[in-house]
Amino acid sequence: MINRRKTRTVRAGNTQIGSGSKITVQSMLNVPAENVEGNVKQALELEKAGCEIVRLTVPNKEAVKTLYAVKNAVSIPVVADIHFDYRCALESVEAGVDKIRINPGNIGSDDRIKAVADACRLHNIPIRIGVNSGSLEKDILAKHGGVTPQALCESALRHASLLEKFDFYDIVISIKSSSVQTMTAAYRLIADECDYPLHLGVTEAGTRRMGMIKSAVGIGSLLLDGIGDTIRVSLTADPVEEISAGFDILKAAGIKTDCPRIVSCPTCGRTKIDLIGLAERVEKELGAVKKPITVAVMGCAVNGPGEAKEADIGVAGGDGCGIIFKHGEILRKVSEEKILEELLKEIETL
Repeated sequence: MINRRKTRTVRAGNTQIGSGSKITVQSMLNVPAENVEGNVKQALELEKAGCEIVRLTVPNKEAVKTLYAVKNAVSIPVVADIHFDYRCALESVEAGVDKIRINPGNIGSDDRIKAVADACRLHNIPIRIGVNSGSLEKDILAKHGGVTPQALCESALRHASLLEKFDFYDIVISIKSSSVQTMTAAYRLIADECDYPLHLGVTEAGTRRMGMIKSAVGIGSLLLDGIGDTIRVSLTADPVEEISAGFDILKAAGIKTDCPRIVSCPTCGRTKIDLIGLAERVEKELGAVKKPITVAVMGCAVNGPGEAKEADIGVAGGDGCGIIFKHGEILRKVSEEKILEELLKEIETL
């Protein structure tokens, strides 16, 4: 049982973020900001894939048109990513955005910070402060001797204080690094320093393969400690892949349970069927199933039912055949060609 860190709760559109709510999976559009049609298309693809919060960059006033189009095309919360122009934040608010990602210290004088805070408060829009290794202030870098967990934490809290000065507290914080060790240490520090919800992620994690591994290690270890309220798996890949990766991390951590949990053996010399292919087919077929069950795909009848006796349903290979078992008890023997079909029939009855 994971005891989640207690946080305040903020609301982005129809979605709550905080310890009293589910951990959401989000992603970011990577189509050029001026391409309205392309951004809308990708946003719809992400929503279909299960994305629960979508973000897009708003580098100029023209991009607000794209934001408006995306907001009107999807039903999930839309986040505007703002860097230095506070006017883009104000126009995004007017366009109906659900959340702003901005670092208050980067937009200039107090009157600009106050203008953004006031506009977001008026429209009940939370602000995510996003600090990463490349955004640290010079004095903080000098103080800590470079990018350290302590430096990231101090920078985030400094940005938060700029909003707190104007009585704005609907804040989410992220302190990302491309180093898994730095990232996890930084989040643990800030988790003890404030009660704001935390957006977890390893920034610049890499390509599909290594990016998923780094994200699983970084995000997963924090989630197991009860830290984290929304996540993004940053990949140099199609953003749709970030969504499935994010949910897989939640499944592996035992947080997402409204779906099958598949266990399968690594195979050995006793395996007489194409277990690798079978396991992949089972995983694909169960992708849309919402039952909280454990399904085992085992290589041989010698160890299969015994090792996977805690599974709700399972299969074990034989010599050109297989057995279907439930909670370790053998139900029947089937031909290799019928294994998947018979397994799915049993799953339907559960």
